[in-house]
Amino acid sequence: MADADASFLDLLYSGADRAEFDRFVEAHPGRAGDYDRALRLRDVIARHRAREAELSALYETAHDLTAIRDLDEILTAIVRRARVLLGADMTYLSLNDEVEGASYMKVTDGALTQEFRTLRLPLGTGLLGLVAQTGAPYFTADYRADARFVHRHDIDDAVAGEGIRAILGVPLLVEGRVIGALLAVHRTVRQFPPDEVSLLMSFAAHASVALENARLFARLDEANRTISAHATSVEAAALAHEQMTDLLLAGGGVAEVVEVLAQVLDGDVAAWDPAAQLLAGSDVDDRTAILEVARESARSGHAIQAGDTWVAAAVAAGEHVTTVILHGRTSPLDPVEQRTLERGALVTALVLVFARSVAEASERLGTQLLVDLVEGRELDPDRLRERARRHTFDPDAQLVLATAIIDGDRGAAARAASRFAVQHRGISADHHGDLLVLAPAADAIAFGTLVLAALGARATVGVATTSVGTVPAAYDSSHRAAIALRALGRHGEVGDVSSLGMASLLLGEATPEAVTHYVESTLGPVLAHDAQRGTALLSTLEAWFDRAGSIAGAAEALHVHPNTVSQRLARIGELLGPSWREPSAALELQVALRMLKLQNL
Repeated sequence: MADADASFLDLLYSGADRAEFDRFVEAHPGRAGDYDRALRLRDVIARHRAREAELSALYETAHDLTAIRDLDEILTAIVRRARVLLGADMTYLSLNDEVEGASYMKVTDGALTQEFRTLRLPLGTGLLGLVAQTGAPYFTADYRADARFVHRHDIDDAVAGEGIRAILGVPLLVEGRVIGALLAVHRTVRQFPPDEVSLLMSFAAHASVALENARLFARLDEANRTISAHATSVEAAALAHEQMTDLLLAGGGVAEVVEVLAQVLDGDVAAWDPAAQLLAGSDVDDRTAILEVARESARSGHAIQAGDTWVAAAVAAGEHVTTVILHGRTSPLDPVEQRTLERGALVTALVLVFARSVAEASERLGTQLLVDLVEGRELDPDRLRERARRHTFDPDAQLVLATAIIDGDRGAAARAASRFAVQHRGISADHHGDLLVLAPAADAIAFGTLVLAALGARATVGVATTSVGTVPAAYDSSHRAAIALRALGRHGEVGDVSSLGMASLLLGEATPEAVTHYVESTLGPVLAHDAQRGTALLSTLEAWFDRAGSIAGAAEALHVHPNTVSQRLARIGELLGPSWREPSAALELQVALRMLKLQNL
């Protein structure tokens, strides 16, 4: 009996067919009553096994939802598992396109034709379109013969191409909104029992969750990218702000600010002055278009995009101070980067305004220091060194004072003198109409030549070597030298008292006209005779004075016979009068000769 029970259980759990049970009953007639109960028990076991498989598939699908981030991958898994569990010939999932009012194939499993894989059904058309429109499940044992659905030739042709007959469709719902449909089909006519409908509904619910999660993940990823990009921009802006602040504190210039902006904003940067002259950086080609944009930026106070170029103008106290141009960048600016560019323009303006203020203050202080030195008011050595230190001016060095008399634009000359003084670690001032430059130098004439080159031909320059304790005397000396040069008509030249000799003493306040009048009144007849007759009386007179009144010495110097010198001197006596050899007259003649020579140098 035990063996019969064991055999019966083996048949029951092995899934034996009816013929095997019939043979068992024939072999064991006493067990015929168990036959019907055994078949019913087997059906129960089969249903439990099927339910177990369904639950396992649903569990795996739910697990995948937490592990898979790729939407297409998880939807493909859902459609494939639904096909296997339902034993369908094909399963597919569609998504609604609200703009076009249609539902299109997203994923298929078991499709045979490309036409079906790319099918789009207007909402309300066919079984799929009806499910996608109404949000209710529909099924049909034979779609081709079912008149409940709106048939279209192109859709029916695609269905016929796949050989589809029975179709079950359930909606994909997210928060009560229909986003698509999940369908299972057979290529034979058949019904769909309730458990299959329920199973497909479960898969549709998972698919809806997957789609919603994908949407949320996509939104989250986009938010993360936005936040990350924003954080990167903010970090870069903070770094740029820190670097530009450090530059301001360290006394950096426009070039350093431009370099920081170019690195932070990943492009080429140029800085212009209000006249559109390049101050630093990489300039642009189309300057005309940028100028108009710069004016608009100055009016609005914001950076403005012009093609692939950004322009930010900075205004201080109503004055357009600078324009910063960003170009050569491959990607657009975000709002944080735009503000960084605007802040960079403001920092550039601060650098320029600060430099201008420092220059003006330094110029004022330097001017006052030099005036005090010239007028002998600054005598305290400690205070002098403190004031000189502010101008990087070495009061212990050998100095040269250049005094320039200007004919023309004094303002431009004063600015040039100030720049020159800064470049040579000196100071400058405008004093009683003269432009003064005091700086360390070894050669006075060479230094004066540099000053003249900086000021231009409109200046006449007198120089004197000095120290801080003898500046008043140096000013007197250099001033007299400049006046003497002008009196001699030697504008645009450099001289000192040693090169000008007594002319600097005699002509210190004279005019060119006065010198010419003096020469004419003293030597006029001799000059006229030489000019009219082509004689050499003037050179003979000069040679005679140079040889201390020696006729032979003058003849030797002129390479002529002594009699020729005697004859020329006699002619000079006739022209100037018999007293021309007397000491007082002779001194006047020698001075006039010296003035004439200095005039013609």
